[in-house]
Amino acid sequence: MNNNNKISIIIPAYNEVSTIGDLVSKIVSLYHDFEIIVVNDGSTDDTGIIAKNAGAKVHNHPYNIGNGAAVKSGIRHASGDILVFMDGDSQHDPEDIGKMLEYFPEYDMVVGARSIKGQSSIGRALGNKIYNWLASYVAMFPIKDLTSGFRAVKSDLARQLVNLLPNTYSYPSTLTLGALRSGRSLTYIPINIQKRKMGKSKINLSKDGVRFFMIIIRICTLYSPLRVFFPVSFIMFVLGLSYYGYTYFTYGRFTNMSALLFTTSVLIFMMGLISDQICQMRFEKNAEEK
Repeated sequence: MNNNNKISIIIPAYNEVSTIGDLVSKIVSLYHDFEIIVVNDGSTDDTGIIAKNAGAKVHNHPYNIGNGAAVKSGIRHASGDILVFMDGDSQHDPEDIGKMLEYFPEYDMVVGARSIKGQSSIGRALGNKIYNWLASYVAMFPIKDLTSGFRAVKSDLARQLVNLLPNTYSYPSTLTLGALRSGRSLTYIPINIQKRKMGKSKINLSKDGVRFFMIIIRICTLYSPLRVFFPVSFIMFVLGLSYYGYTYFTYGRFTNMSALLFTTSVLIFMMGLISDQICQMRFEKNAEEK
């Protein structure tokens, strides 16, 4: 890493009064030259006060907007050349920050990949495995941990993508796919996840699982529409062909259902082409504005 690079650490926090002080203090002791920004996302406790007393710059949201919104505020307020994102619940080990920074400037983004043991539950681990597979298919790149919130990224890339980031917990997925879609480099390093000292995860598997899956699908169609539209179109075409074969050999005729399936296949494919063109124009416009 170039020693002239300024590092900013961005920590979104919501009611993390029991952990934020120790976390900031440890970061200060390890990296005293780094800028530490805690975005207090409308906490109802003293999270902001404790973070400030521990040595962090604190930006307060007037109410709880969302984890992704807090990250976006951190990006806009950070002055560093490299931005490090980590959670405020002390599950991420600050000592891993130094390991990430060793990969700059060769890479544009470095992500901390959790092992199966690092997942909070078997269900979460299985869900993340499915998301990783889906994102790897769309991005044509082996994604090891799509939803990891512990990552370091060059500030120009983060600012290029900031307007595309959602206000929810899915911002890591958007960052990852946005970086790969923009032709930027990314690598993963293994990290150790600490158990939460107090409280519990704010993500509920049964409540948020389907919603998060839909977010992943939406992100995939946002960045590589044809990778989603083409398989659906192909499946509809195969169904139409199969049903036509069945009705031809059984009744000796071509049915309306086969016609509907073939027509649907063509329409979905054409929608994919249009979506892909819109996606390309959006990225070209975004690049010109930067």
